[in-house]
Amino acid sequence: MRNKKTTIHDVAAAAGVSYQTISRVLNGRPDVSDETRQRVLEIVQQMDYQPSAAARTLTKGRSMTIGVVASGLQYFGPSQTLVGVESYASQMGYSLMLQLAQDPELDDFERIFDELLTHQVAGVIWTVPEIGSNHSWIRNTIPRLPVPVIFTNATPAPGISVVQIDNLTGGHIATRHLLEQGYQNLGIITGPPTWVAAQDRLEGWRQELVEAGRTPQPFQIAEGDWSTESGERAFEELVQKYPDMDAVFASNDQMALGVLQVIYRGRKRVPRDMALVGFDDIPQAAYFFPSMTTIRQDMIEVGKLAMQSLARLIETYQHRNQAHPPEVHLVQPSLVVRDSSGRR
Repeated sequence: MRNKKTTIHDVAAAAGVSYQTISRVLNGRPDVSDETRQRVLEIVQQMDYQPSAAARTLTKGRSMTIGVVASGLQYFGPSQTLVGVESYASQMGYSLMLQLAQDPELDDFERIFDELLTHQVAGVIWTVPEIGSNHSWIRNTIPRLPVPVIFTNATPAPGISVVQIDNLTGGHIATRHLLEQGYQNLGIITGPPTWVAAQDRLEGWRQELVEAGRTPQPFQIAEGDWSTESGERAFEELVQKYPDMDAVFASNDQMALGVLQVIYRGRKRVPRDMALVGFDDIPQAAYFFPSMTTIRQDMIEVGKLAMQSLARLIETYQHRNQAHPPEVHLVQPSLVVRDSSGRR
C-alpha cells in the first residue's frame, strides 16, 4: 500500500535534488542527466511515490492535467473564469485539478502549489485575485518552476504571464459615460482597497475625472467589500458626506443592487435623482428595477484565453532550450447601457 504521507519533498530529500528536478523527471523532461533520472526513478519506486501517476506521465511524454487555483467562486467573475478554463481545456484533451483557496490573503499557497506538482500537472492557472502581497512568493519562484503559470487576476510584471480584464479601462468607461450623460457630481463605491482589481477601477475613475478638469476628493469615495450589504452601507456613507452627488459608479453589480435599495427606501428615483453604473454585467442586471447600466467583463473569454496561452507555454516548456516568453493579454470591457443612467 502506498504511503500517503510521502510527499515530493520527501522524495527530493532522499534523492538529494530539488522538488523541481523530481517533477522534471516524472514529466519526462529532457533537461535532466541520465544519472539523476535513474537515481530519482529508483527512489520513487522504493518510496512508492505515486507510481501510477508517474507511469501515465512517462508513457504519454507529458501530463495532460492542468492545475487550477481559485477562490471566491461565490462571486460572478471567478466562477465564470473557471467555466471558460474548463470549456477550452476539455476541447484540448486536458483534465483539471482544482485547488480552492479559502482565504486569498492568508492561505499557504506554497503548500497548494506543491500539492499540484505532486500530481504532475503540466501547468497552472492561478485565478486567485491579487490582494496586497499574496502573489509575491510565486512571482519570485516562477523562474525556477518546472511548469508554466498563467495569472488571471494580477498586475502585469516582467516574466509573468497574465490574462485578465482591463479594469483600469473599465473605470474610465463607466465614469466617461456618466459625464457624457450630463452628471456633474460623481461618487464611487470601490471594492476592498487591497484588491488590485478594485484599485484599478478606482484609478480609472480618478483619471477620467482629471481628464474632464475635475479634482477627485476623498469625500467622493466609499469602500465596499463586493457584497450587496456593503453597497448599502457605502452609499449611505456617500450620501452623508457628499450631498451634492448626482451619480455613482459601483465597482460591481452586487454593490450596485445595494445602492438601489437605499435609493428606493428614500423614495427617490433612478436615474432622475441618482444615476448608477455597475461593473460585471451579471445576468440579473438586466432585470433590476430600473435595469442596470454596467461594465461588461467577459470572464469566460478570460478563462478560455488563459487556457490557450497555457497550452502554448506548455509546448515550449517541453524543451528548455526553446524561448518561452511570458504572454500578457488584457481583455477589454464594454459598456452596456440600460435605464439606470438615463440622460439628465
